[in-house]
Amino acid sequence: MGVSLSVPRRRAVAAALAAVVAPAPVAACGLDGGRPESVAAKRSLVIGVKADQPGLGLRLRDGTYIGYDVEVATYVAGRLGVPPERITFRTTPSSVRERALREGQVDMIFATYSITAKRKTQVTFAGPYYVPHQDTLVRADDTEIRNVRDLKGRRLCEVTGSNSARRVIEERKIAAIPVPAPTYSACMDMISDGRIDAVSTDDLILAGFSSGRAVKIINAPFTDEKYGVGLRKGDLDGCEAVNRALTQMYQSGHAARLLSKWFHGSGLKLVGSVPQFEGCS
Repeated sequence: MGVSLSVPRRRAVAAALAAVVAPAPVAACGLDGGRPESVAAKRSLVIGVKADQPGLGLRLRDGTYIGYDVEVATYVAGRLGVPPERITFRTTPSSVRERALREGQVDMIFATYSITAKRKTQVTFAGPYYVPHQDTLVRADDTEIRNVRDLKGRRLCEVTGSNSARRVIEERKIAAIPVPAPTYSACMDMISDGRIDAVSTDDLILAGFSSGRAVKIINAPFTDEKYGVGLRKGDLDGCEAVNRALTQMYQSGHAARLLSKWFHGSGLKLVGSVPQFEGCS
């Protein structure tokens, strides 16, 4: 048989229980009152990568992923205490990167993810782990496009979720004609069959795609692109741990070996020194 309490007494008991119980989810569920734990504390990781960028992130027919971004991600995960057998790589196109992190579909993203002020409002970035430069790729027989200004009036591939075409048209004020495409691999098909005149994006991406195709990089870079490691917004512990791992990767010479492995035949000038980190926020 229960005990009957007066209304004031019931209110006092309810308040006392609320004071005791309310903090529990914060202590039990990790960061930010119920949000997922830091990547620095995880025993396994789901890492977002590209699936269609040769040299950076490419998914093979057997389902495995290869490329510079994939190997950097594997190295960083190892420094965080997560061996390769506890890593799951997941295809993460440019258009879904912020949502994939926000919804917990991936723990980290290594996918040619340039750090921008706008993206930093939604994502915490570690790194950058490399600083490539935006350049332009054209058909091999094109002699008229020699720098970014020559893209005026030309059909320029615009990939969903990427900032590269915007940097030409909006930031550089060059009146190129944007032609939408879902991925950079689609851009390469479009330039090969004449639907577009140029693809402008990071030189590492262009270098990976140019192999075996009748195209060329014009070698007229005009921006610095800071490839960051995308983390859930607010995971500062994870950001600092990733930065320590990246520092070790460069200081040990491992970064230079990976760059040489994937891009030594590209003709690009590769930088093997530690990039200037943005700072975790």
